[in-house]
Amino acid sequence: LLQNYDKELAEEVRYLENRSDHYEDILSAYLVKLSRYQASEHDSLESTKLLKMIGDFERISDHSVNLLESAEEIKGKALELTEDAKKEINILCNAVSEILDLTYKAYIENDLEAAYLVEPLEQVIDGLKEKMRTHHILRLQHGECSIVAGFVLSDLLNNLERTSDHCSNIAGCLIEAANNEMTVHEALRDIRSD
Repeated sequence: LLQNYDKELAEEVRYLENRSDHYEDILSAYLVKLSRYQASEHDSLESTKLLKMIGDFERISDHSVNLLESAEEIKGKALELTEDAKKEINILCNAVSEILDLTYKAYIENDLEAAYLVEPLEQVIDGLKEKMRTHHILRLQHGECSIVAGFVLSDLLNNLERTSDHCSNIAGCLIEAANNEMTVHEALRDIRSD
């Protein structure tokens, strides 16, 4: 959508985001009600894992709409990004696409190998975002980029990076659940230190 805006795809993104909100409400309410009943430790852990991940999946869909709105602003205001900015965004989009694929595979297939690959890629994405932000500031200082286009670019970078954060949270939950512990931040810290 960022390179070639497509109205049908935009409508589908909004539709899917609305569905995601709806499913988050229903599933979260169900899991909370279910947790009131006596459950085994395994069931309780599974419920906790799902509640945490549902929120992250829904936030990913929110960020997709934010990215869509940035694409619409670029199109609607006929904003021009520099060629370097376009290349950088393309690189970041590819990295985020990869982390989304890994997260999906880890979740659907309960693939811990894929889950362990998510956090290192999230760290790469964080680094890319910071480098791109620095390059962007330099372009602004040299008058190569308009202020308005700069705001949109900043929004793009933030939403892409935050998407990867939610992927990291999901992978962390999967890893913790496999180890029968639910302390996402400790698990992520251990992965980072490895």
